[in-house]
Amino acid sequence: MSKTNRFAVLATFVLLAGCHNAAKTPENAGTEPTPSSEAVATVTADELNDPNSPLAKRSVYFDFDQYSVKPEYQSLLQAHADYLRSHPSRHVLIQGNTDERGTSEYNLALGQRRSQAVMSGLETLGVQASQLEAVSLGKEKPVALGHDEDSWAQNRRADLVYR
Repeated sequence: MSKTNRFAVLATFVLLAGCHNAAKTPENAGTEPTPSSEAVATVTADELNDPNSPLAKRSVYFDFDQYSVKPEYQSLLQAHADYLRSHPSRHVLIQGNTDERGTSEYNLALGQRRSQAVMSGLETLGVQASQLEAVSLGKEKPVALGHDEDSWAQNRRADLVYR
């Protein structure tokens, strides 16, 4: 059999295996339905999106070329740490961002250091590392498109994205 034919047969088996459905068993028949994850997520989302809650604030801002979390953001980190400790199934993606100045490589590294600084702060406050992921977006996702200090200040941040 040629390599092409072997590959085609193998690909067919892989595709068929992926389409396999397990037979449904009647063991759950007559039991109460469990709440869907969507319903649970809706309740949690309301708590997270209450504009009067400190949890609604999800950005930590940094000074130019810095990645140390400023003391003014400790209460914000504490609120998110409290929430994450009481909701161990929730996960947060921490996205480090920079302003447009500097090379892409430098800004990716700086954005990573910013996201890791926030992650480290949350871990210090008792959040499990398995609930956190730090990534860098560098200068690729600005929230302000201007080319002035006010715009740059808005873009030097780490965002907490709940999943």
